[in-house]
Amino acid sequence: MTLRIAITTILLVAMLSRFGRDSAARDDLANKVDALVASAYATVSEEFPCQVKARGKPKILRWEELDRCLNQSVNRMDWDVVLKGLENLRAGENGRSDNEIWAALDASLSARALVFEKVISAKASEDVLLPLTNSLLKYLPADSLQNLPVFDKAGTQVGTFLGVYSFERTGGLASANTYRLSLFQYSDRNGNVQGVGEKLLLDSYGVPWKEARNQRGFRLPADKFKPEK
Repeated sequence: MTLRIAITTILLVAMLSRFGRDSAARDDLANKVDALVASAYATVSEEFPCQVKARGKPKILRWEELDRCLNQSVNRMDWDVVLKGLENLRAGENGRSDNEIWAALDASLSARALVFEKVISAKASEDVLLPLTNSLLKYLPADSLQNLPVFDKAGTQVGTFLGVYSFERTGGLASANTYRLSLFQYSDRNGNVQGVGEKLLLDSYGVPWKEARNQRGFRLPADKFKPEK
């Protein structure tokens, strides 16, 4: 009996020791990935918040100023530096798998997502709308804007916001390049799920800025952290 207890104790200690090493390794990876993500957010946020004016009736923030703010901020980042940092984590002495890296990356990207009012400075009345452009949706965290009222260009509420989906399309006859559009779904007044079609969204739809401003609105897209094929 004593020998059995001793063997069991040794095995338990070994298991706990391995668990401790694995946990420490996960924490170390998470910290290193988070440092890369924090640096990326700091760089793209250098010009935030962007001043965005409103126009029209109902008032809606200018979609072109909003898109320019978001896209130029992301293009400011030297993504090759980030990719090199992630590659070092794969190839290091204790190289980590892609699954481990992407899990840590996804958690960090979500944790550091910025609320709208840290991205956009809007000197507008309380009833101004935030346009749901393709660019805004591309950077929108998955849990943002849930159940907020969605208005069309005429100022009519068409339903409540449900979430984002993507659609791939080609550039047309003159181009074979494929690109992805970020679109959204909403629940209409009858509770039916509606999509917005396969089109460019400029200022066709919007949600109230006063309700969106304190929600997380800008999350760096994970595909920026992956090498181009």
